[in-house]
Amino acid sequence: MFEGLRFNHWKTSEGDDGVVTLTLDRANSSVNAISRAVLDELEQIVERMAIDRPAGVIVHSAKSSGFAVGADVKEFIEYAKQDTVLENIEHGQRVYEALARLPCPTVAAVHGACMGGGTELILACRQRIAADDDKTRIALPEVMLGIHPGWGGTARLPRLIGATEALPLMLTGKSLSAKRALGLGVVDRLARPDELLAEARLLLRHAAPRPFARRAKAWASNIWPARQILAPMMFKQTAAKVRKEHYPAPFAMIDVWKRGGSSIQQRLKIEARSVAKLAKTPTAQNLIRIFFLQERLKGQGGGTDPAIKHVHVVGAGVMGGDIAAWAALKGFDVTLQDREMKFIQPALDRARQLYEKKLKTPEKVEAAMRRLRADVEGSGVASADLAIEAIYENAEAKEALYAGIEPQFQADEILASNTSSIPLDELRKNLVAPQRFLGLHFFNPVAQMPLVEVVRHDRLDPAIEKRALAFCKAIGKLPVAVKGTPGFLVNRILMPYLLEAMRLYSEGVPGPVLDREAKKFGMPMGPIELADTVGLDVCASVGKELAPFLGLEVPPGLDERLAAGKRGKKDGQGLYVWQDGKPQKPEIDKDYMTPPDLQERMILPMVNEAIACLADGVVDDADLLDAGVIFGTGFAPFRGGPIQYARSEGADKLKARLEQLAQRYGDRFKPKNGWDLPALAQRGFELPAAPAN
Repeated sequence: MFEGLRFNHWKTSEGDDGVVTLTLDRANSSVNAISRAVLDELEQIVERMAIDRPAGVIVHSAKSSGFAVGADVKEFIEYAKQDTVLENIEHGQRVYEALARLPCPTVAAVHGACMGGGTELILACRQRIAADDDKTRIALPEVMLGIHPGWGGTARLPRLIGATEALPLMLTGKSLSAKRALGLGVVDRLARPDELLAEARLLLRHAAPRPFARRAKAWASNIWPARQILAPMMFKQTAAKVRKEHYPAPFAMIDVWKRGGSSIQQRLKIEARSVAKLAKTPTAQNLIRIFFLQERLKGQGGGTDPAIKHVHVVGAGVMGGDIAAWAALKGFDVTLQDREMKFIQPALDRARQLYEKKLKTPEKVEAAMRRLRADVEGSGVASADLAIEAIYENAEAKEALYAGIEPQFQADEILASNTSSIPLDELRKNLVAPQRFLGLHFFNPVAQMPLVEVVRHDRLDPAIEKRALAFCKAIGKLPVAVKGTPGFLVNRILMPYLLEAMRLYSEGVPGPVLDREAKKFGMPMGPIELADTVGLDVCASVGKELAPFLGLEVPPGLDERLAAGKRGKKDGQGLYVWQDGKPQKPEIDKDYMTPPDLQERMILPMVNEAIACLADGVVDDADLLDAGVIFGTGFAPFRGGPIQYARSEGADKLKARLEQLAQRYGDRFKPKNGWDLPALAQRGFELPAAPAN
């Protein structure tokens, strides 16, 4: 059938039964990212099959990593630069629609990751079969890049499984397990991984019937009246989570679905135009940049064997216990030390809850629990490859601990501190082997926060740093290497924001107003709620450590609350009263006038300190700084990070606003030295001035 045609990214074979197997195997790549070249070849293949009419077609992947990771995002960026997004979206739609219209049965056989354009490819097949395996994940996550599915995802998925199921999947980008995909009707059958292709061939011959109730539900949720009723409800639910001006893609996608009729050509046309429009937004450009920053952080630990199997954690409090639990979840043998078993048991109980949530089956939960062992005596330190100290923030106590455990170390054991603010040059001064000591600063809650600061000091062996980065990769975290100065990167930038918000609170600005204004800027949580969530004791401790270095003061009132046992969420009372894990925010007086510069007073200190961190070389470059602050604090992702925000707003403009705030409120707002740019320019980090009017 394919005589005379040669392909770089597809392998084709035809069996004696007339069934054609198409195997996606992108050349010179460990994963299948769907590029223009991949689509061009598929177009040729489908054109030939439309003429020769095989008995059936099976589409699958030769990559062990999975079916396809989605469209080639690097190409998409080039399309956006060249203003050819619409043309290329329409091309992909035509190829997939040609596949969907083949006059023969088609089956997609899915294993591993099947994302974005890969999922749209399988939706263009008549039926789908998935490997019944934990690694199988199916998703349409384009919304995370500031766009929405463009190769037929919005046109096909709601018609397949019903709008009430399809839209939430596309609005959140959440991935489906194989079993969940089967339950929703995204796939028609599951198979053992080693029998996937054989079962796909059987499905090709004997199609799985779609239950009438499912077909009726899908039809009913997509008719015109249903779309007019459901769309406003979806808009309202989405608006409760994100602001349209910050994240336009979810709202655009609902509108695309609402306007799409019974004709797939019409639905595809509306979809393509919407994606092309979204691609031009700053939100999409910043979120795509963040995607690549995330990939860069993931790749930092690549190519190095961490040579770590056994992790010993000292300190079973919230941080230490949860670090230990996470490492055991990810397959490491972990010993957890504290003074008495009564301090360790709560950490073990929390670990079990985590494993039950993540691992589902009792067998896997028990296996993880066996990897996490209580160790009151601390005997595990002698056989560990990595020891993590996670005791309270006191330099003398940490140094005393190191003096007791370092003599037990093996030749190449790494010692790490989870300190959140103490300079490592201070902590390493009495160590015998300071070259094998560094910081591994995790963030709370460990199971949710992706960032780990790998903290350097002046005596650190670069090979040890590489092993630490590789360890972070192995436990599924995003590492960023930072200088061991006070507060490192994240807390140094976050603390001016929190301290200024608490100062405003002490001046009489209601907490809900401060939280509202921060969220209006794009922060995921307001600063008053955040302070209570982190703990006022932690804020006070880190604040007192960093305030002199940052030229700030801890606002009044904190010590009194702490003395009264009001540490925040964990005590049920802090700046707010907490019930069932939620803050009870008081009503704001309707006559209250929000100060016009409130948002700037909270946000610009963060940007100011970010510029100072860049000038001080706390991280290697501006991109890593933005990545660290976004993944460590949640800084408005659609803005691209504090440095990107300074670029987009204009350095001169923000510097001038800081100078005005300094005149009005005091020297804490004075622009830091980095704004003068000579040091940054020498390192290639020059910020553009404000654009000319």
